[in-house]
Amino acid sequence: MQNTHQINARWIITVDNENTVLENHALIIQNDIILDILPQADAIKYKPEQVSDLNEHAIFPGFINAHTHAAMSLLKGLADDIPLQEWLNEHIWPAETALADEDFVNDGTELAIAEMIKSGTTCFNDMYFFINKTAEVVIQSGIRACLGIPIIDFPTRWAKDLPDYISKGLAVRERYNNDKLLNFCFSPHAPYTVSDESLKTIQPIMDELGIRMHMHVHETESEVSQAISENGMSPLDRLDDLNLLSPDLLTVHMTALNNADIQKLATHGVHVVHCPESNLKLASGNCPVTKLTNAGINVALGTDGSASNNDLDMLGEMRTAALLAKGVTKKANALPAYLAMRMATINGAKALGMDNEIGSLEVNKQADIVAIDLNTIETQPVYDVISTLVYSASRSQISDVWVAGKQLMAHHKLTTIDASELLKKTKNWQKKVYPFHHQSY
Repeated sequence: MQNTHQINARWIITVDNENTVLENHALIIQNDIILDILPQADAIKYKPEQVSDLNEHAIFPGFINAHTHAAMSLLKGLADDIPLQEWLNEHIWPAETALADEDFVNDGTELAIAEMIKSGTTCFNDMYFFINKTAEVVIQSGIRACLGIPIIDFPTRWAKDLPDYISKGLAVRERYNNDKLLNFCFSPHAPYTVSDESLKTIQPIMDELGIRMHMHVHETESEVSQAISENGMSPLDRLDDLNLLSPDLLTVHMTALNNADIQKLATHGVHVVHCPESNLKLASGNCPVTKLTNAGINVALGTDGSASNNDLDMLGEMRTAALLAKGVTKKANALPAYLAMRMATINGAKALGMDNEIGSLEVNKQADIVAIDLNTIETQPVYDVISTLVYSASRSQISDVWVAGKQLMAHHKLTTIDASELLKKTKNWQKKVYPFHHQSY
């Protein structure tokens, strides 16, 4: 059955190759596909079953959060203002060891997805355990996701050893292999928690299945110096030695890079996922985004998990990325608004190998669409709509969200998630998590 929906908008930010912005145009959706984009006066020929008039709004491709740990939303604010390794070893991992079961992942992921939808994210790339539960919540909510099959060299509640991690992860992938909302990748946690033997084991499986790898790499200078001390080479050089540097690799954080590292990334077509707010909050360092983009490297944007951010707001992440790059380089044009917008959308799609389907508003792509009301005190007047979106707008102005043509938020109200019930569950988890809370003052 053909279902046609016309969305009229004041601005359509396409994020196509020319960064085209259209004014007073209509976007025509047929089922889950963008059928046409044309002037509103010409759209009458489609005789749509539904028309949405958003003539004070900008619509744009849904944000792609290229790195997060969705279930960790339940640990938001648990141990703030603490260095990374202390934060992980003394607070986060003990809490996860005690609490992170299927129910934790189910409810934490639902909380994260609700926040992401409300702030305009339509696809997220996740790294966490119990991906069977994450997949269920993704399908129920209607959002799009790439789920990482977790790999780490110690037992967790999810799996006891490497064969267990692999078999459980691949079983979930097989179950959802034909679902249009779900993709999968391998997610070894980091070079310091995953051995060469583990990486060598999963590499041929990746090649056979044609799936990508998503990994924390060069997160801090101390990680790099410790690796050189212990192994005689940096984590990036070690991955190169294992023949893992390729366009199938997403490297997350990448704050400690020299010029040789950047050249190596460019040569092999490796993707970088920049998480500026998490890096700032954990004092991990700064990813050299300007050098990376100048070298032709695809840089996407992620929030990291709520436990280290403490939100999943890609609008805020764009603004932070743009301002941080300017401050670090002392160049006002180091990361312009349009490039921040591309990092949050089409670059994330490229990193996930999904840029033929999502990441821009173009005919025949999936109808993953976000509408934001710019007729507010905070965002008027508008001279350049992309600059307004990056530097002035806030997530509270996002009013409507569609994924694959299905509306997940209508007039600021979630349509697939019961917000009041979710808040009740979250408050129950707060009581369980609170004994692990660290007060830093």
